[in-house]
Amino acid sequence: MCGRYTNTAGAEELNDRLGVPILTEEGTHRYNIAPTEQVLAIVAPKGTPEARMLRWGLVPPWAKDLKGGSALINARVETVASKAPFASLIPKASRRALQVADGYFEWLAPERRGQPRQPFYFQLDGGAPFAFAALWTPTNLAGEWIESVTLLTCDAAPNPIAAAIHNRMPVILADEGARRAWLSPALDAQDAVALCEPLPSSRLKARPANPAVNKADPDAEGPELLMAPV
Repeated sequence: MCGRYTNTAGAEELNDRLGVPILTEEGTHRYNIAPTEQVLAIVAPKGTPEARMLRWGLVPPWAKDLKGGSALINARVETVASKAPFASLIPKASRRALQVADGYFEWLAPERRGQPRQPFYFQLDGGAPFAFAALWTPTNLAGEWIESVTLLTCDAAPNPIAAAIHNRMPVILADEGARRAWLSPALDAQDAVALCEPLPSSRLKARPANPAVNKADPDAEGPELLMAPV
């Protein structure tokens, strides 16, 4: 789930919202972010949060190439503390990340086989930037270091708006305190998992989106993707 998302804000707005210096526009003003692309994230490998571009799709330490990375675009919070390669990352604040976004897409299964799936666009608090709870790691592939990231997902049942479209939803760290805690060394694996609760439905809205977002195309980028065509 959550195979596409947006980060339409610019660096200045993200600086104000997230309180971390974002020095360039790289990774911003995006309307159709897809797996394997470079995405904007905040990490704290040395204790101080910093912005980095990471490959979306975790590349595990045993990987020999990048072919399988897109399969690890998300991790289930229910098993993240016990399933490789995530179990070695979740206890470490230096390997937890904030994957920066301001909306995400999910697809409603068609009533009849063969019909196209309808994408829906989800926003928090009227479109405010937020962060997905995520994990990241550097992996050495044939002498080249690849920094990659995966976002966490949770059961959507407690959120009727999300659950009406899909049974899973991304873990959204909507508030400053939650984002700060996620990167804090004071949080062990158990506490980090406990932080990953479904977002309340009162803070989430969804609307039909443009089916053009179904295609991961560099030319399919623009605000027209966020609304269903009339």
